[in-house]
Amino acid sequence: MVSVESHDYDVLIIGAGGAGLRAAVEATARGCKTAIITKSLLGKAHTVMAEGGMAAAMGNVWEQDNWKVHFRDTMRGGKMLNNWRMAQIHAQEAPDRVLELESWGALFDRTPDGRILQRDFGGHRYARLAHVGDRTGLEMIRILQQKSVAEDIDVFSECTINQLLVNDSEVNGAVGYWRETGELVQFRAKSVIMATGGLGRIWSVTSNSWEGTGDGHSLAMNAGAEMIDMEFVQFHPTGMVAPASVKGILVTEGVRGDGGTLRNSLGERFMFNYIPPMFASETADTEEEADRWYTDKENARRTPDLLPRDEVARAINSEVKAGRGSPSGGVYLDIAGRRDADYIKRRLPSMYHQFRELAGVDITKESMEVGPTAHYVMGGVRVDPESAATSIGGLYAAGEVAAGLHGSNRLGGNSLSDLLVFGKRAGEFAAERAIQMDHSTLDKQQIEEAVSRIAKPFESEGTENPYTVQSDLRELMQSKVGIIRNRSDLESALVEIAQLKGREKNVTVSGTRRYNPGWHTALDLQHLLSMSEAIAKAALEREESRGGHTREDFPAPSDEFGKLNIVVTLGDSDEVNIKREPLTEMPKELAELFKD
Repeated sequence: MVSVESHDYDVLIIGAGGAGLRAAVEATARGCKTAIITKSLLGKAHTVMAEGGMAAAMGNVWEQDNWKVHFRDTMRGGKMLNNWRMAQIHAQEAPDRVLELESWGALFDRTPDGRILQRDFGGHRYARLAHVGDRTGLEMIRILQQKSVAEDIDVFSECTINQLLVNDSEVNGAVGYWRETGELVQFRAKSVIMATGGLGRIWSVTSNSWEGTGDGHSLAMNAGAEMIDMEFVQFHPTGMVAPASVKGILVTEGVRGDGGTLRNSLGERFMFNYIPPMFASETADTEEEADRWYTDKENARRTPDLLPRDEVARAINSEVKAGRGSPSGGVYLDIAGRRDADYIKRRLPSMYHQFRELAGVDITKESMEVGPTAHYVMGGVRVDPESAATSIGGLYAAGEVAAGLHGSNRLGGNSLSDLLVFGKRAGEFAAERAIQMDHSTLDKQQIEEAVSRIAKPFESEGTENPYTVQSDLRELMQSKVGIIRNRSDLESALVEIAQLKGREKNVTVSGTRRYNPGWHTALDLQHLLSMSEAIAKAALEREESRGGHTREDFPAPSDEFGKLNIVVTLGDSDEVNIKREPLTEMPKELAELFKD
């Protein structure tokens, strides 16, 4: 057997975004020897892309706001498919987590009387996003990273995990490799927390950078964990569409929260034509009323530009297909006509510089061209709401890799507070378990199998290029498992995914293991393909349209499917299996909140 570097920890955290760092801080505070593993660099997590703010019902701008309103907004945004207990915990604990972050040094924007300022976002009844300009995620990472370094938590940067190790149906370690040298490394741990983020790189147009290949989803499913809601993928309505080199880069919802409006090529504010019945009573249906909302929010109905993301993304897609899109295949987002230049530069500094430097557009004077981009997956590892524990002993999950909180559609701003609330809980309960047990022995056969799989692309006699296979998969998913789906496309996609799986077995790479991006791409393919199959199968099973899943052959929501999750597991022969499972019933006192 080849040489494998070895480490022992009480709590091992895979992923160094907001959830992973918050979990690490918590586990360390409870006396555990803790390590963080990141395939990228510390500080470069996707959390920094969350620009607009973190949702928490603090009532600093609207005193009427409280956790019950936030809970109701979250459930309605998720089209009632959310795990109600996760949504309740999140709404109740988010304010404390934001104040905690402030106590650690976070520099939030302020109200005139010195409290944390909160801004409007789609789907939220009141302005409740605590923010730092449009760089809120970056501030969160700065504070949590600083806290982690101060606690002397071990960090393994540019280290990729390829397999979780399982002993008697409990996870007790992991195997991976150093991206710089290609040398192998194994970890033994009493508890393992997955905090690996999402899988946006499955699609060709995405806001996600190279890290978002679904590693955590795939590793957990291969270890035996149950997955839910994999069919629900959020296409953020506003990504850059031009030039082609920046297509998909996120344009924060804060632009619309601060007054930006969406228009088609005819100059029409088209969102008035796409107001769903669920939101009709509280959404303005005339431009005059929508304009009044910006100055008199308490007495005016909400602008339709701030409907939940799934509604806006579908509307933009419809406008483009109808021939009313912009020259680059999107629509126009304008804030210049609503706010002065100083306000825009102060409130949206990153957006101002992003468009000036990447697109040559001055957003204080010109409209932006935007369109939907694959951004966030609501589906992931099923977790216990209280402890963030998965269905596999010793394995926990928090953040985007964990499912349940957001239902079929995530409201903007809920992601950052999700990281804090459930990152803390994952760290707390993983530490509690680790303190009560001893290390178990790692399975040498599993380690050898992992080592063999990691080395396979170098030993293959095939002729397939990993970049070509990955590109073909992304184009396939974009065209057939994208914003709008149907049975024919989904069935065809599953056939093609099976063919791509065959091609993946013949992928070969050359050179050495040092700094070899082709090898890294070949290994990522295993995760991308298995998650693509899980998404397509779950999407085929759910015969309705709800949230981030739209079927043109089943355009309406279904009472039957509105009461169940699609559960995805991996069979003995690596076959992706699905089953339907009913949602847990909401307590009467919470159900009362939805009577209106």
